[in-house]
Amino acid sequence: MTKWNKYTAKELKPLGWIKKQMQIQADGLSGNLDKVWPDIRDSAWIGGDRDGWERVPYWLDGFVPLAYLLENEDMIARAKKYVYAIIDAQKEDGWICPISSAEAEQKRYDTWALQLLSKSLTVYYECSGDDRIPPVLYKALKNYYLLLKSGRVMLYDWSKYRWFEACIAINCIYDIYKEDWLLELVRILKEQGTDYAELVPYWERPINRWSWETHIVNIAMMLKEEAVACDLLGEPYTDKAEMLWAVLAEKHGTVYESFTGDECLSGISPIQGTELCAIVEQMYSYELLYAYTGDAKWAERLEVLAFNALPATISQDMWTHQYVQMSNQIACQRFPGRPIFRTNEHEAHLFGLEPNCGCCTANFNQGWPKLALSAFLHKDNTVLHAMMLPAEIHADKWHITAQTEYPFENSVNYDIKAEEDMTFKVRIPSFAHNIKCNIGSVADGEIVVCIKGGEHKCFTLQFEVEPCFEKRPNELYAVRCGSLLFSVPIKYNAVMHEYERNGVERRFPYCDYELVPQSEWNYAYCKDQLGVVRKGVADPPFSEKNPPVTIKAKLCKIDWDFEDGYEAVCAKTPRSTVPLSSPQEMELYPYACAKLRMTELPVLDEMG
Repeated sequence: MTKWNKYTAKELKPLGWIKKQMQIQADGLSGNLDKVWPDIRDSAWIGGDRDGWERVPYWLDGFVPLAYLLENEDMIARAKKYVYAIIDAQKEDGWICPISSAEAEQKRYDTWALQLLSKSLTVYYECSGDDRIPPVLYKALKNYYLLLKSGRVMLYDWSKYRWFEACIAINCIYDIYKEDWLLELVRILKEQGTDYAELVPYWERPINRWSWETHIVNIAMMLKEEAVACDLLGEPYTDKAEMLWAVLAEKHGTVYESFTGDECLSGISPIQGTELCAIVEQMYSYELLYAYTGDAKWAERLEVLAFNALPATISQDMWTHQYVQMSNQIACQRFPGRPIFRTNEHEAHLFGLEPNCGCCTANFNQGWPKLALSAFLHKDNTVLHAMMLPAEIHADKWHITAQTEYPFENSVNYDIKAEEDMTFKVRIPSFAHNIKCNIGSVADGEIVVCIKGGEHKCFTLQFEVEPCFEKRPNELYAVRCGSLLFSVPIKYNAVMHEYERNGVERRFPYCDYELVPQSEWNYAYCKDQLGVVRKGVADPPFSEKNPPVTIKAKLCKIDWDFEDGYEAVCAKTPRSTVPLSSPQEMELYPYACAKLRMTELPVLDEMG
């Protein structure tokens, strides 16, 4: 097992298409949430009268790295406004949350917000190097330790199910102070927290009620538990995440390497949703799991989530988002009466400011910045291009530039200047073949290049990826090419809704939208060769009108009814696979470029 270190925004900068994607995010809702949304703008964390719990810490967790990676001085100043207001309000005893430190008040306050804030302040410290932060975190964690040890505060509800989130900050502070009470704090958190291995029986089948044990965001966060806690606990790493992942994938897995959860685990179905918070939290879990273990399976799962599920559920201008997405999503319209989703309301899959609940509004913005920060990893004098993203590293010993349009193209141009001897590695996806590199060697799924101090090397990596049908449950199939999924795109009319609810305005560009289908969707794949058409990355990268790559496939119409009579939701499976038309060639779009789509379809002439 190889444990890697992550670079910070001080050394790593995004380039190319991912920098453009992050600039769109900065110009959209994430970069303006403190101006338009009362829960951030008027939060109790900065002395206001709105939310004083998870929403500001959630927002800072993504806004801070976004600001520093883009070197946006205005955004950095606004981030500091929040951070400084929070730390200036810290009590003498270390209590840092925006309620009284009186015992009765603390007992009623779910300290999940404290766990989350400690993580957000750690991210800020890593990005900024602000030396005010370690003493603030030290005091906050010491206060938390004393409160938990004395019994004045206990873990319950969210803090009980997310106890390990505090380990992000504890790892950072332990590296600085090396004090044993920090290790005891982790032991207390684990003792009072949830053991997810005991919850496996709850995951056998979906239940039509909300429950802590099956909550999809808790589960997405949980995957990194052992990786972030085991060293602090002095315990060996056992890959517990893979055991739990395998159960979840079998019972609730999605085509985009997540699990259904609208808002709790919802079974194997292409018309059940996955919450956006779960997507970005699962990405973060995969990022930390790969950095901790060096196990390529986590990086490959991360690619599929990041290049498909994340951009699919956010509008291309990044001003609106869904609460939940479906892989077979023929419309995004309000459900009349009872919703299809098990535990979400009838607006959960609309694109809007805060459909169903505002947690995703605050939390989704961590996705792209933290992915960008995972592009390169390092250990001693070895640097790994872990996620094949366009980015550059300015470190003391070397300058590395990677120019690429991966995953839309399959080549990378490297420029490396080394002042000391180094080993440079590139993780090669398992689906790559015909690998060509004009320097170095290929071994165990990696390109390895040894560079002497003072050398300047430029080289190119190229490989090929073939499209294929991937079997899914219920005798359905998806089309995949490398890490990209492809779907039948459905044309739509966007119906805008501007209104006010509970003192929160929805007005353009952060209003709500229903997507009403304008083209047919009842198709099956024909068992014919799939052809890839590469068009180059447009602006925006995940363009609905100019997708960077498409796949030509032949399809036939079939008899595919609606679910329970709802004309906004297709049935889980078709009524019949008897062709109703002759085969026609169609263009499949990347999953993320088709806001309305059919992704899991039958294949005629059944595949063996």
